[in-house]
Amino acid sequence: MPAFPDIAKIRYEGPESKNPLAFRHYDENELVEDKSMKDHFRFSVAYWHTMRGTGADPFGPGTMLRPWEAETDSVENAICRARVAFEFIEKLGAPFYCFHDRDVAPEGATLDESNKNLDAVVKVLKEEQQRTGIKLLWGTANLFSNPRYTHGAATSCNADSFAYAAAQVKKMLEVTKELGGQGYTFWGGREGYQCIWNTDMRREIEHLAAFMHLAVDYAKKIGFTGQFYFEPKPMEPTKHQYDFDSAACINFLRAHGLADHVKMNIETNHATLAGHAVEHELDYAGSQGFLGSVDANTGDLLLGWDTDQFPTDVYLTTKIMLMILKYGGFTTGGLNFDAKVRRESFEPVDLFHSHIGGMDAFAKGLKIATAIRAGGVLDEMVKGRYSSWDVGVGAEIESNRHDFESLEKYMLAKGDVTPNHSGRQELFENVVNRYVF
Repeated sequence: MPAFPDIAKIRYEGPESKNPLAFRHYDENELVEDKSMKDHFRFSVAYWHTMRGTGADPFGPGTMLRPWEAETDSVENAICRARVAFEFIEKLGAPFYCFHDRDVAPEGATLDESNKNLDAVVKVLKEEQQRTGIKLLWGTANLFSNPRYTHGAATSCNADSFAYAAAQVKKMLEVTKELGGQGYTFWGGREGYQCIWNTDMRREIEHLAAFMHLAVDYAKKIGFTGQFYFEPKPMEPTKHQYDFDSAACINFLRAHGLADHVKMNIETNHATLAGHAVEHELDYAGSQGFLGSVDANTGDLLLGWDTDQFPTDVYLTTKIMLMILKYGGFTTGGLNFDAKVRRESFEPVDLFHSHIGGMDAFAKGLKIATAIRAGGVLDEMVKGRYSSWDVGVGAEIESNRHDFESLEKYMLAKGDVTPNHSGRQELFENVVNRYVF
């Protein structure tokens, strides 16, 4: 029996539609810059929030009405939930989904039992993928919830925790390959420290690098060719996490010989927790050749934690799509809605409203971003601001034709610097508004 019997497949009805269960801007078949919207975004549903979110917070238990959920988290209930998940994703029209191992199957009393539980549900996931054509964008392992990971997983002071985490990732790499997953994400969860006094930072970072190398080696051994991703997050739950932001992650990857194997999976809310805008993180990762995938959500600027809200701000989605287009678009990655409905939005239909809003906001952002690119005004303004580097001494510096002595000689002859370009921030903002409005 359908879990959403009163909801038909969500269709595109155009900007004038008043139907809350229809897309107003996201038309998956519409071509934008010679690519369909569906291929631009590669939208993915996050299993953990959409199917496992309860609405619980530090002040109270869950509020979500989920008729398909049983009182106990059995394998049978997990299988039922998997079929509900695919009903939802199919009706929504998203082409991908993502999950942690413990999202889809209950943890057993032993590792062996946990693996058997996972295998039972993976069989159903595979059936549903074949039935619907929905694909796995990337898989990952939950290395943060169980008390065995109190001190972290790959960076734990307990070697057994490292070993157990390795066994979990081994299994999830096998599962991701079996399901045709296009990537695998490392999300640190608790890979950091609370107190520097009890922490051997060098050793922990080296253990994290060794762990990732073991994963890369095993992927090669089993023939898994999906892209590895590293997801930056600066805090929550630890005071400092080693995967703080894109710059820290990329430095880590380069320092430990992992740069050829791992790209970034960047989340909007994590960027703001690190003190950055998401466009900064995307631009930095892209400029370094590490932009891989995006966890699409947003935070509340009045709240200093990871609220994982759905992105409905068109300015935000425009900035994100400008960066994604700038660096050539997605290949194996996509826009994964690592977002959850609010605790107060507890009815099943709210799952549709939230995803529709996010998908429409990105569709609008894509159209604005492509118009900005086609107009070329911003690019010309930026080029003009740096024009002194295109001729004369600027071009000579960029072509390595100067040293400190020659530059001193140049400035002694010139005398001083004359500021020649206003930043014109307000004009830049006005030009963007011209396209938004």
